[in-house]
Amino acid sequence: MTWTAPVAQAGLPLLAASAVTPAAIVPTSTQQAVGYPTLFLLVLAGALVPVIPTGALVSSAAVVAFHQTSPFSLAMVFLTASLAAFLGDATLYWLGRRGLKSKNGSRWLEAIRARAPEDRLAQAQEKLASHGVAVLVLSRLVPAGRIPVMLACLLAQWPLRRFSRGNLPACLAWAVTYQLIGILGGSLFDEPWEGVVAAIALTLVISVVPSLVRRVRSVPRH
Repeated sequence: MTWTAPVAQAGLPLLAASAVTPAAIVPTSTQQAVGYPTLFLLVLAGALVPVIPTGALVSSAAVVAFHQTSPFSLAMVFLTASLAAFLGDATLYWLGRRGLKSKNGSRWLEAIRARAPEDRLAQAQEKLASHGVAVLVLSRLVPAGRIPVMLACLLAQWPLRRFSRGNLPACLAWAVTYQLIGILGGSLFDEPWEGVVAAIALTLVISVVPSLVRRVRSVPRH
């Protein structure tokens, strides 16, 4: 399958040759050989450095897979995205634990702390103490919820094995959710690029609206 459409629409880099070569000319096996590793690497990078819109990427990939004739395209998108997210989270958590044990800390731990505001961290710690792994499972489905909960797990000194047991279903649920968004976008339009645009717009709305609601509620009323 070709990833030219979703990656281009999401503003993410791809090989120049893929961008200018018509999909019909490129064999399906070649498209898949380039597409799935690209998806894996981008989702993995997005888990480690949360600036890449991985949700939009997965949704866009699902749109393209929905329009493919291969019966396993959607399954491959799901497996690739969930595995990359799981490995990325596990790596970031391991780096965070190393930072906690180090006297000088680490840039990875500082990056996690910087993305976990005090109020969100306190809320995550409270919920983690009350509900345990269930909070970790839900954290990936809540916009900007993954990092505060991960930091709460770090401060609670969860071992990597315990974190990974809770994070596995979280990554599976995350991949399913954004893939369903992509399938919805793909089913509404005949052209894949139209579904990609719709999927990206929906994922951006899901990401932005909760933060806007929190800001509105935090504004003091006179």
